[in-house]
Amino acid sequence: MADESNENPPKGADEGPSPTENVADPTAAEAGAQEDVPLTINGQYIKDLSFEAPTTPGIFALIQQEPPNVNINVDVKAQGMQNNVFEVVLVIKAECKTGDSVAFILELSYGGVFTLNVPQEDLETVLLVECPRLLFPFARNIVAEATRDGGFPPVMIGPVDFMAMFQNRQSQEDAGAGPAAAG
Repeated sequence: MADESNENPPKGADEGPSPTENVADPTAAEAGAQEDVPLTINGQYIKDLSFEAPTTPGIFALIQQEPPNVNINVDVKAQGMQNNVFEVVLVIKAECKTGDSVAFILELSYGGVFTLNVPQEDLETVLLVECPRLLFPFARNIVAEATRDGGFPPVMIGPVDFMAMFQNRQSQEDAGAGPAAAG
């Protein structure tokens, strides 16, 4: 019986190429697509990480009596490296206080190297909105793990609206340039 199954090709084997095989040269299509990719992540890394808990162990008892206040600041920095390759760095600073006592201070600079193939007019938006949006989940995880490993509940940073940050930055630059241009 095994011989009979080998003699009969699978149904549809002689019916021509499948819809996915209609591409004349799939490797050429893939190479062309890679050149047209607007954004490529070349690498991600921790550029700087600092965690300090200057008032431990006493702060643990204080946190049980009074809820802590965590202040988080997020900033984005970008710089060109070569041609269309850029470094984008998310800078996150978290400070936790209970009353006047500092529970911990965390500073993280999380970077990524990106190759961008976008029109010049879109470059700043992609650098300061889309690139940090891709880096953020990884940086958020590092912050949560560092605070947990420091003996505190993990700090889970909520979603960040990088577009609003970008628009605020632009409006501040426009407000600063307005009076100077008029004078």
